[in-house]
Amino acid sequence: MTGAGSGAAITLAHHLTGDAATWLAAACIDVQQHPSAITRYFPAVSRRCGRVPLWADDVRGLRHGTIDDAARGVLLGALTPIGPALVELLDDLYQHGDAGEKRGVLRGLHRLDTAEQPIGPALLPLVDDALRTNDVRLVAAALQPYGAHYLGPDAYRQAVVKCVFTGVPLNVIANLAERQTIELARMLVDLAHERSAAGRDIPDDIAAVVAAFPECLHRPDLPGALLAELQPHIYIRSNDTCASWTRTFT
Repeated sequence: MTGAGSGAAITLAHHLTGDAATWLAAACIDVQQHPSAITRYFPAVSRRCGRVPLWADDVRGLRHGTIDDAARGVLLGALTPIGPALVELLDDLYQHGDAGEKRGVLRGLHRLDTAEQPIGPALLPLVDDALRTNDVRLVAAALQPYGAHYLGPDAYRQAVVKCVFTGVPLNVIANLAERQTIELARMLVDLAHERSAAGRDIPDDIAAVVAAFPECLHRPDLPGALLAELQPHIYIRSNDTCASWTRTFT
C-alpha cells in the first residue's frame, strides 16, 4: 500500500480546466491547514471539476475512475490527521456522502494507508457496505487497492463473484492476479456452468482466472462447449463423453 496523491494529480491535470485546477489547488491548501474543511469541499468536487471518466475506453469509469473520483483522491492526499482522527474523518465523509463521494473515499483510501502511518483494516466496514449495493461503480471502487488488499479470503472471493453477477469486469479489481486462488477458480467454474446451463453469456474474463488453475476443469459434468469457452487454448476434447482430455500447448 502506498501513500500520496501525486499520481492522481498528474493524470487529473490533463482533464481540468484552469478554473477547476485553481479551485482544487486552493482546496488542498485549505484542507492541509484545516482538515475538517474537506467536508465542505468533497460534495462540490463533481460540480467544480467534472464527472466524466478519466480514460475514454473506460466508458463507465469502473477501472480508472472518473475526474471527480481522482479529484477527491487528491483532496484526501492533502489530509494531515493520523490514527483514529483520520479514520473518523474518512468514515464521516463516506457515511454522509452521496454515491460519488463514497466512491471518492473508497478509491482514495490506499493513498492514506502508508507504511509509516497505516490505516490498516479499520475502514473495511466501508468496503463491505459498498459491496452490499448493486451500484456497479461502488462495487468497482470497493475493490480498488485498499479493499482488495484487506478483504479476507472468503469476502474477497464473494466480491469477485459479485462482480460477475453485476457485470463489473474482473480487470477492474486491483490485485486479482496476486490474490486469485484455486478456490476462486472453482467458484467461477461453477458459476460459468450455471450460466451456461441457463443459456446466459459467460464473461470472457472468467477464463483468465481459470487459466491459472486448469485442474479445475477436470470434471466430467462440464459440457465440451463450456470447456472450450473457458480454456480454448489449453484443453481439447478427446471424446464425446468428456471422460478424458488431451493437454495442448498452442
